[in-house]
Formats: sequence, C-alpha cells, structure tokens
Amino acid sequence: MSETDNSMSSSLATQICDQINQVFTKPTSTPPALTILVEEISGAAARGGQIFVYGVGREGLMLKALCMRLFHLGLSAHCVFDMTTPPITSSDLLIASAGPGGFSTVDAICGVAKSNGARVVLLTAQPESGSAAAKCASVIANIPAQTMADDGMVGSGPLLLPMGSVYEGALFVLFEMVIFKLSQPLDQSPDAVRSRHTNLE
Repeated sequence: MSETDNSMSSSLATQICDQINQVFTKPTSTPPALTILVEEISGAAARGGQIFVYGVGREGLMLKALCMRLFHLGLSAHCVFDMTTPPITSSDLLIASAGPGGFSTVDAICGVAKSNGARVVLLTAQPESGSAAAKCASVIANIPAQTMADDGMVGSGPLLLPMGSVYEGALFVLFEMVIFKLSQPLDQSPDAVRSRHTNLE
C-alpha cells in the first residue's frame, strides 16, 4: 500500500471516528446511555437476574457483541431467538435497540418482557417516537445519532456513513465503554474475563 493510500485510509478513519465521537457530545433527553446501561446491568447482576438483548439488522449485531462480552464478565447473558435462550422473568433485564424509534419485532419483544415483569431498556435515537417499545420501556437511553429515520436530511453532499451506520458505530463504542465500566464493580480481572472466552475455535 502506497503512502498516499495510507494517508487516505487514515483520513477516512479519522472522519468516521470523529462522526461517531460527536454522538457522545450532543445533549440528550435522558441521562447518558452509558450511565443508564451500567446502572441497569449492575442492578440485574445484583439481584441475580439474567440479561437479554435484541435488535434488528446491524443494531442486532452490535447487541450480540455486547452479549458476548457480558458473558465474558460472568453474567448470564442471552440473545433473543438463540435456541438456548431461557424464559424472561421479573428479576431480568431486556436491552433492546430501535434506532429509528420502533420496529415491529422490537415492539413485540419489549411487550412480552414487560408483561413478565422484567425491566426494559430501550436504546434509540428517537426517544419521542411514541412507539410501543418506548411505551414498554422502564427507561429509555437516547443515542442522538443518524439512523434510517433521518438519513438523507444531513447536508447536501455524499454521506461518509450512510443510513444507520453512525448509530450502529456509536452502539459499538458505547458497549465497549459499558464493559470497561462494569469490570471493576463486578470485580472481574482481565484474566477472569479471558478465561470465559470459547476455546472451540
């Protein structure tokens, strides 16, 4: 790779990281998502509850990555629709994402979780959407990033991160911060976390 190619790659990477970083500097209509997630996950752990995650598309992939790391922290964490996902109960926590405000599956799953007494955290860029998921949420974490709901409304030039990529990238960064913040109160050393990683690879 030439020096010019390296420079272009570095420039694009910087622009992408800057765009994601801006999400965390914007004011939100709720307490910071980091604060909400750390408190809710810590609370579930303290009461011996399980943690369930769900999102559609690329949002769902980010939540699966979070679920993996929660498991590595020693928590009982499950992705909705996995064959080994247990029933949700009143001591448990559902973390669901609906960047544009709501999706039919997210709405339905949040409704089931609420009807079984579980706490529901809804991650969204559109906290005032009035979606069924928002109405079922115990708490809403506002992530003020571009999603499919407002794609195309930003400026007139080509977007570096299209559709919901800013929101999805922000989820990845947010979840890494959550894991970092949880490791100390959960008393999990790097070696303990590493010991739970699969060896069937």
